[in-house]
Amino acid sequence: MAMSRTVEITILSAENLQMNKKPIRGNTFVTVQSDASSDTSATKVDSEGGSYPSWNEKLVMDAPLHARFITVEVKCKTSSTGSKSVGVARIPVSDFVGGYVPENQLHFLSYRLWDGKVRRNGVVNVSVRVKVAQQQPQQHLCNSNSTSLSAVTGVPVAGNRSTGVVTGIPAIWLNYQRN
Repeated sequence: MAMSRTVEITILSAENLQMNKKPIRGNTFVTVQSDASSDTSATKVDSEGGSYPSWNEKLVMDAPLHARFITVEVKCKTSSTGSKSVGVARIPVSDFVGGYVPENQLHFLSYRLWDGKVRRNGVVNVSVRVKVAQQQPQQHLCNSNSTSLSAVTGVPVAGNRSTGVVTGIPAIWLNYQRN
């Protein structure tokens, strides 16, 4: 089983969408997919927003830990071909994971959309939250033959004029019984 993180991405709206250099009249929707997975999620169709659609729809996806991007693609329903791509934005996972921001933090982000000819085609507005899994309390059983390995991870340093990080070296704790 591959390790993944649960990502809640709310597709809020888009701005200034065009098709063949003309404003879109409606019937737009959004698909979302990570670069490390073939699973795709989609919003409902906005039939009234035209070039400024609004979805405000939350999509929940499992993104593998090695995912580098989440691809957001705005599409337009057409009568002849089913749907046509309006524009694509690649959201770096590093924009909402890592650094000093807590994992459960809600991020409001806007990205430029690019059409199939690599031309600017509007902006998509999203919010992203990485869900933190509830961890089960660990039970430690000690006996004379048990050995446990505990890793120490880096934590931000608080203090005056300090921007460093405290790092740790994994330590082996031997549980033994003295006679």
